[in-house]
Amino acid sequence: MYNHQINHIVIAGGGTAGWMAAAKLSQHFSQTAVKITVVESSEVGTVGVGEATIPTLRRFYQSLGMSDIDVLRKTNATVKLGIEFKDWYQPGSSFIHPFGLFGHEANGIRFHHYWMKLRELGDKSALEEYSLGIAMARANKFTLPLENPESPLSIFDWALHFDASLFGRLMRDYAINHGVKHIDAKINHVNLHEENGFITSLTLDEGQQLKADFFIDCTGFRGLLIGEALKTQYVNWSQWLPCNRAMAVQSELVGEALARTIAKAHSAGWQWKIPLQHRQGNGHVYSSEFISDEKAEETLLQHVDGKVLHSPRKFRFTPGRRTCAWNKNCVALGLAAGFLEPLESTSIALIETGIEKICNAFSRPFFNQELVNNFNQLTAAEWERIRDFIIAHYKLNQRDDSNFWRYCRAMSIPDSLQHKITAYCERGDLLHYPYEIFHPDSWLAIYSGFNFYPERFNKKVERVNPKYLQQSLAVMRQSIADAVASFPSHKEFILQNQAQYNAFE
Repeated sequence: MYNHQINHIVIAGGGTAGWMAAAKLSQHFSQTAVKITVVESSEVGTVGVGEATIPTLRRFYQSLGMSDIDVLRKTNATVKLGIEFKDWYQPGSSFIHPFGLFGHEANGIRFHHYWMKLRELGDKSALEEYSLGIAMARANKFTLPLENPESPLSIFDWALHFDASLFGRLMRDYAINHGVKHIDAKINHVNLHEENGFITSLTLDEGQQLKADFFIDCTGFRGLLIGEALKTQYVNWSQWLPCNRAMAVQSELVGEALARTIAKAHSAGWQWKIPLQHRQGNGHVYSSEFISDEKAEETLLQHVDGKVLHSPRKFRFTPGRRTCAWNKNCVALGLAAGFLEPLESTSIALIETGIEKICNAFSRPFFNQELVNNFNQLTAAEWERIRDFIIAHYKLNQRDDSNFWRYCRAMSIPDSLQHKITAYCERGDLLHYPYEIFHPDSWLAIYSGFNFYPERFNKKVERVNPKYLQQSLAVMRQSIADAVASFPSHKEFILQNQAQYNAFE
């Protein structure tokens, strides 16, 4: 297949996606002659769909040589141990999706089978009592994970709530310090090759022609390159994800910051609460088919704890993705590639994995159609796995207080999701596919949170002595409770590490 050589990469748009790409690619191509330019206008704002992340982000900035404490301090960040879902199963309910494991797998049998047998024996302990991450989140405590934990009960992971604009600045500074050129300009036109349809250059607002061999579209929902210029189609997932609008507002932080994100269900959607060190982020994701914009804004503001700092920012979206994220000599990242509501904080994670796949494709500064096809196949699979995970949050609800939730419970779902649910319902199997961000324990957290349990468990568990099983699981619960009791509070962890950082600055 014909190889297209890369000498110059232009990233259209900055923001979180653009500067993350610039930072990582500047590192990736550091030993080559490849030039990287970011075109970002200081007059154009960014959307910023959320400030909560998942643990993969920590691996991303660590690969650039940045430490957790460094990023924590420079982005006014707090710790995130998971997401608490309030009122999703039913009004008044609460469960947490943690970054970690449940219990202790034994004899090749996943823990939840033992826990189900324990329930059959009459034990009332909740599944979340076997998660260190959840116990820490409930107690609002935090300590760094052990490097070499002796037991699966000690395994947990963590992420950050951060100021996205400050994180973008970190990425921008890194990129520029590593040779990336920044042009402050608007893009007026995208110029295509007459024969092969590749992008040849961008016409900037002062008439400058910016030529390159490869382009990365980070222009947000507009998709100036991938959509408007290359006419890449969009796959609409609204039939499964009815929320199509959101509004966000910042507020003063009231009380201590929680080491978890709050996702509270409302009558036609849900509201996030994301605590930072200096303020709190709030947002309402909803369906315009079931609630008016005016009522949605009223609902949002009614559930904000502190004084709001500005008027709510509103935007519309269509859940879905581009039919191909890489078209000709252009790759879309971030909102230009597609949009999934930030229910599980996957927006930045999809930027990370998109950048990773670009780096993998460019083991040398060349690309061909085979690499393009492989990139698009992996990207489609990854987006669809996350899509299914989010759909499950809606499908499994048992609310009966609004048309929105009744619709979600009754709606048809993709075959891929139905296959997963059936495998769990009939046999307790937690299927895991390639290119899937969320591991089996994440699915278990959702199933359990919605009181959705298998019809049967692994029969090999029947061989375990009931008394031994009860004692063993009681020891697990107690060891987690004892560990959490000894941990510092989330606030103490933040203050202590800030003080240590300042001492060495």
